[in-house]
Amino acid sequence: MRDDDDFEDDRDFDDEDDSVEALVWQLLLLINPGDEDSALQQFSAYREAVADGDESEPVELVARVIDWRAGFLIAEDDLRSLVQALDELSARWNLSIDWNGDPDDDDYFDDADAGSLLGIAYDRLAEAGYTLWTWETDDDSYAGWITLSRDNEPMRELAKALHINLRPGSDFG
Repeated sequence: MRDDDDFEDDRDFDDEDDSVEALVWQLLLLINPGDEDSALQQFSAYREAVADGDESEPVELVARVIDWRAGFLIAEDDLRSLVQALDELSARWNLSIDWNGDPDDDDYFDDADAGSLLGIAYDRLAEAGYTLWTWETDDDSYAGWITLSRDNEPMRELAKALHINLRPGSDFG
């Protein structure tokens, strides 16, 4: 019979650990709901970046390791990529965002702005039990991720602990 101590875990932190590394791990679990394997791959990439001496803020490192897999970081003038990224991220849960129009039509973006697009995505994802979050970047790009709505409070707490200026996608602007 095996005892729990016989299993090795390559993560060197515990649930009570409040280190930045442990907080990042918890964040990755929240933004990869139901997909611990992806969270672990992203966490490994995060740890490698830290080990290589990258002194960026934790949220900036997280943004790089999750980009287009569990989050987005899009240039301010690239609304088409914003829609594509949100479509790709929501497809992880077999969700499709109704954009109130056809984003494949060039005219769709004539009257669109990031705030309205993020608001539409927020509303559609909320209907399915998910929350679209955005966070403040050092430039004018758009950045964020999606979590289960039931995890809103833990997400807020983690963001505060990691000094991330986070807000729901509906509050963008």
